[in-house]
This record gives sequence, structure tokens and C-alpha cells, in this order.
Amino acid sequence: MRQAGNYSGILSGGLSGRTGPHSLPLARIKKIMKRSGDGVKMISGEAPIAFSKACELFIEELTQRAWMVTLQGKRRTLHKEDVAAAVMATDVFDFLVEMVSDSNGTQIDAPSYQVRHHGGEKIDRT
Repeated sequence: MRQAGNYSGILSGGLSGRTGPHSLPLARIKKIMKRSGDGVKMISGEAPIAFSKACELFIEELTQRAWMVTLQGKRRTLHKEDVAAAVMATDVFDFLVEMVSDSNGTQIDAPSYQVRHHGGEKIDRT
């Protein structure tokens, strides 16, 4: 019999130990999952919970990076340009570059910025 892995905590209240309603609506996640491909018909109850946690972590990470850009601009309100700058500064978010571009396909003007990665090093993007 398979032993519970690292993700088993998600099903019993998440990695933070919180139980109860999830931050993101599971029914909506399940609907998106079913729309994602012709072959997706049956989805276990645990899969949307794992996706919910993954979405939460994604939002937290992008928000933290955008907040760093906001602080570098000496502001206290996070703007869409800060999110765009964080997306453009982080290679793993390259799939979002088109979404942070304006309707003409040009990137939203973002000031030059530095983003600290988890390792602590600064990467200058101008």
C-alpha cells in the first residue's frame, strides 16, 4: 500500500494546517479542469484541492515579486505595471508576458527594477 506523500497535508487542511473552506472555489477549478481537454471527464475530489493550493502559492509568489517592484518605486499601492515588471523579471513567468502586454503587443512600460530571487541575489532588469 502506498504511503502518504508530501502532498497529503493539503487534503487535511493544507500545508499551513488550516482546515475548512478553501480560498478558491473548488467547483470552479473542477469546471476549468474539465474544459482543459477533450479527454478529461472524471476528476477525483483531491485533484481540485491540489490545484487550489497550487493557485494560492502562484498568487502569493507573483504578489511578493510585484510588491518588491512597488517598494522600489517608493510607493505603497501595487499597480498592474508592478505585476508586469515582476512577470518580465522572472523567467518562470515567461508564459504570462503576452498577458501583460498592451493590445498592440508591446510590453507595458515598467521602470527599471531589481528583483531578489529566493537565493538572495539581485537581478537587474532594465
